[in-house]
Amino acid sequence: MKRRLVVAVIGAGDAPRAVCKLAFEIGREIARCGAVLLNGGRTGVMESAAAGAREEGGHTIGILPGYDRRAANRHVEFVIATGIGEARNAVIVASADAVVALAGEGGTLAEIGFAKKFGKPIVAIDSWPEINGLHRADTPADAVALALKLAASRSRRRS
Repeated sequence: MKRRLVVAVIGAGDAPRAVCKLAFEIGREIARCGAVLLNGGRTGVMESAAAGAREEGGHTIGILPGYDRRAANRHVEFVIATGIGEARNAVIVASADAVVALAGEGGTLAEIGFAKKFGKPIVAIDSWPEINGLHRADTPADAVALALKLAASRSRRRS
């Protein structure tokens, strides 16, 4: 059985409405493409992306910082309560085949740093212009398509 590609969607937990709308559309695209959405399982970008994926019948995984599974947003299908705090950011990125980055703060920046260190493809949409080495996309569909293309290419090289 072939394993589905996993795309982490990262961004602010207290994101403004426009960023959440982008996250929702990215989640929808991930599900439409048959990939699995992975994120931190809480609010803002995380909740919006998971809602979009679930609306399209996609699978969602939330990696929580604490031990309480009830802290996950209602759109997370598979909840992983870690109890490791912000170190869960490394788990999110390590578990993904590619990362789509939206506007965020320190946690998002840490996840981008882990993705760069782990050699994971990162696609930024409307965010992080000051960071070199990120792939760029203008639309949610383009961001997901590029993330999946890069992930598949990386996977073939490692086989």
